[in-house]
Amino acid sequence: MSDSEEHHFESKADAGASKTYPQQAGTIRKNGYIVIKNRPCKVVEVSTSKTGKHGHAKCHFVGIDIFTAKKLEDIVPSSHNCDVPHVNRTDYQLIDISEDGFVSLLTENGNTKDDLKLPTDDSLLTQIKDGFAEGKDLVVSVMSAMGEEQICALKDIGPK
Repeated sequence: MSDSEEHHFESKADAGASKTYPQQAGTIRKNGYIVIKNRPCKVVEVSTSKTGKHGHAKCHFVGIDIFTAKKLEDIVPSSHNCDVPHVNRTDYQLIDISEDGFVSLLTENGNTKDDLKLPTDDSLLTQIKDGFAEGKDLVVSVMSAMGEEQICALKDIGPK
């Protein structure tokens, strides 16, 4: 290779951290998290069947996608590993709501975060808009998993 060649690398700035980690299917419980069909889900139901003649107990998972609220199901042998998403919840103070449906949030270190859209959930959406219109100090909880982020809850910390 000559010195005149230039190399350009796309940087996603996550230091190669995995979006999921493996966990044995038999150890995943209700209210835990699991990846079903490449979507991060909260487990709402787990049932385990007995071992059959081929010797694997099977776990039947029913999960609800944490971003779209769609119900997904999966059946996995209990001795096999499943992907479990790294789910983080962060609170930010709401600064502004733009015309195009994006929110401006204040991070803990004083920077602003402007890349999040308003939630699609109607009741949460009206709570945020009404509270902001009334001039209340609002703190939103942002849930992130597998490279996606969404506002999932709202706290009112009083008038400004």
